[in-house]
Amino acid sequence: MKRLGIIAVVGVAALAAGVGVAIAIASTNGGSTHGHATVSAKHIAGAGIVLVDSKGRTLYANAQEHGGKLLCTGACLSFWKPLIVSAKPTAASSLSGKLGVVKRAAGRRQVTYNSKPLYTFTLDKPGKATGNGAKDAFGGHGFTWHVVHPNGSAATAVTTTPTPTYSIPGY
Repeated sequence: MKRLGIIAVVGVAALAAGVGVAIAIASTNGGSTHGHATVSAKHIAGAGIVLVDSKGRTLYANAQEHGGKLLCTGACLSFWKPLIVSAKPTAASSLSGKLGVVKRAAGRRQVTYNSKPLYTFTLDKPGKATGNGAKDAFGGHGFTWHVVHPNGSAATAVTTTPTPTYSIPGY
């Protein structure tokens, strides 16, 4: 509880100093600084022009999921967050690929781009692509993750970011 109070005081001080202006603007347009589109494109250093969500987070797909079969479940979801929507997903006008949805457990609707399920990487911040080229394994499935380009291709050779290393407690 004490930490929450400190965060609130810092947040109020930042807002009073004018630092929170971007936050106030973002909240007026649905939390997005990239318009109202569920998916748009943005240049990310080291990855080129890639798909991003409405908060500017890089979107990834893995090479193993296709045909509507979702293999990233359980512990995988602690690192790779599905892009979930409650309504029909929308694409920025500059995207030529097709957005769709695939149903996850409990009826959640995950956004797809040209039939590939889209995820964000929990270790990324908006404007970063640290998960590009990552290889991991969860639930007996090995995964190779890549940023998704507007033409639907995965970035295989267009990365200057080293493959991330992370560990899962208890695994």
